[in-house]
Amino acid sequence: MGLLLLLTYTLLSSWRMVDAQRSFTIRNITLTIEPSTDVTRDTNVTLRCKAIISSSGPEALSRKYAIYKDSYLIYNKTSNTSQDLLYPLPEVRVSNIGEYKCKITIKDKEMTSEAEKLTVKGLSKPLLTFNKTVVSEQEVVTATCTAPGETGHLYFFFYKDSKEIQNYQVNSNQSEATFLFSSVGMHKIHCTYAVLVKTESFKSGESNSVSVSVKELSIKPVLEIYPQSKIYEGEKLNILCIIRELQPSSESIHLYLSQGTHLLSTGSIKVNHSMVALAKDPGDFECSLEIGNVIKVVTEKVSVTELFSAPTLTMSPAEVFQKEYMTLTCKSERFATERLNKEELTYTLEQATTSMTSSNTGVFPIKALQYDFNYTCVARAKGIMKRSETLTVRPKVSVSTPKMSVVGRAVLGQPFRIICQSDTGSLPINYTLLRDYSPLSTTSVKQPNQQAIFTVTINKPDEISRYMCEAKNSNKEGSLSKRLNAAVIVPLSHPTLTVIPKLSEISEGDDLYLICGINGTPPVTFKWYRVGNEQPLLTNTTNTNSTYYQIHKLSKEHSGIYYCEAVNHANNLVRSEKVTIDVQLALWKKALIAGFCLLLVLVLVVVCVLYFRSKRVRVPRAAVSVWSERPPEAVHDELSSVVSSEPDVEYTEVVHPQPVDPAKVDKTALPGRCQITHN
Repeated sequence: MGLLLLLTYTLLSSWRMVDAQRSFTIRNITLTIEPSTDVTRDTNVTLRCKAIISSSGPEALSRKYAIYKDSYLIYNKTSNTSQDLLYPLPEVRVSNIGEYKCKITIKDKEMTSEAEKLTVKGLSKPLLTFNKTVVSEQEVVTATCTAPGETGHLYFFFYKDSKEIQNYQVNSNQSEATFLFSSVGMHKIHCTYAVLVKTESFKSGESNSVSVSVKELSIKPVLEIYPQSKIYEGEKLNILCIIRELQPSSESIHLYLSQGTHLLSTGSIKVNHSMVALAKDPGDFECSLEIGNVIKVVTEKVSVTELFSAPTLTMSPAEVFQKEYMTLTCKSERFATERLNKEELTYTLEQATTSMTSSNTGVFPIKALQYDFNYTCVARAKGIMKRSETLTVRPKVSVSTPKMSVVGRAVLGQPFRIICQSDTGSLPINYTLLRDYSPLSTTSVKQPNQQAIFTVTINKPDEISRYMCEAKNSNKEGSLSKRLNAAVIVPLSHPTLTVIPKLSEISEGDDLYLICGINGTPPVTFKWYRVGNEQPLLTNTTNTNSTYYQIHKLSKEHSGIYYCEAVNHANNLVRSEKVTIDVQLALWKKALIAGFCLLLVLVLVVVCVLYFRSKRVRVPRAAVSVWSERPPEAVHDELSSVVSSEPDVEYTEVVHPQPVDPAKVDKTALPGRCQITHN
């Protein structure tokens, strides 16, 4: 820590010593009022203090500024720069009226500018208020007069019925006064104010006039420069600043020789200075004599003919790409042929790290770098060196292989956009859209945020791979992208609604499947509807081209008209044909109803038979079996005569030609029959 303090103290001491040894002279100081010396109220005014200092060093000397108004100090500042001192007066008022001066002090020297007077016009309207406006006789009231926004020393005047009755001097923008009203009636009270500016309002008459004669000091400086004419760059200038007719004086004498603002040398009686003439340096030389408070100045202007002009550095070609060869040419357009041969002029190309020298051609073939680089050309002849302006070479980047992509989605049969873009490449870049190597359109990208966008339409999915893109930012062959590879969305078509089981076989208790199928690119969103319902029965998004809606255990309530809708990323909505679902009775219900109906029919038949039989009275039919050895004709005639008396008796005649033993006849086989045996 101690070592650091010691080093700091040493550096500061060295700086102060160097600063103390520097020679300088204050050549001039001026104060200007901006925007004008005559302004209106509320104008923003700036006081500018400008000093011209000639110094032997490049750094600005520490200086102290002081600004005065009417001989009173209002502002001071110490500065270490050569910039002008600016003192603002925001929104000036009449109180800012006055004469302003600027004073600069450097070490033991000081100089004050001429005075500049600022005039401000315009005052605000005074405002009068009372603590009460209705009073009684002999009652005291207080009035306040305000000058809005005004500053400085103000004089307020109060008037009663147009007669001044009171006045007050204050340092604020308002004043109070008390009034005692002894007479009854209306009284008019008003006020005015005045801003006090110096004492110019009360000037006396002029005094007697006294003439003062001022004699010029015989001492004066002389400035001599050799050679006196046709001076070329590189030649030696001899400058002499000397005092002629020097008179003995008790005052100290100082001579200052300056070129522009640069102090060349100092002395007391004679100053000699030698230098090389340069066309770029200011040609104004000044010899200044200071004796006491008297300053005498003599100036000379020297015209220096340029030996050769500052070189210009150009590149060819005007645009170059990374790692490409280019040519930098350094050349001075003009040179004094009477003093300089072309072969004497040499050129050097300077970079940040290296330099290249060319005898007199000034041509430098180089290879462009991969990044921006600055080059400077230096021309030299007879000890004179001149630099060109810095040339920044910005090698262009060759465009990279472009990539193609689809903006959004590519829909078959609908226009969609394609972006062609390279990751690297200097602008501008021309992008060309090709279809099977045939150019369709070209877009030039000139801004970093700009994109090459093309609009196309395809009618088949495989057509998208026929598009390519070419990027080009030079005269060389462009870079071609790969074929566009992107998914193509086929709009939906041919919607179908399949019913399982068959419509004729749909019965209660069955499970119903409504299968919705389409042609197109998934994913697809399916919706099933029943006529009469606005909301879908089911919404399902799937990556297949068909899906189903299932209804468990059908009932009669499920009968109705059904259809399905489908939509994919092509946003074209398709709808199937409507299907009528008629839920039939279950099989066991049908069998039960059929059995019941059959039973009912049977019952009806039995009832009908019984009914008809009850309506008809008959003897039960009898079967007459006759066993007789006589011929059947004789037996028949005999039986007919026997049964003719019984017309309601039905009989069946059976004649047995052979005698039969009655005991062997099975009488139960013919119930209700009459058996006759006839021998």
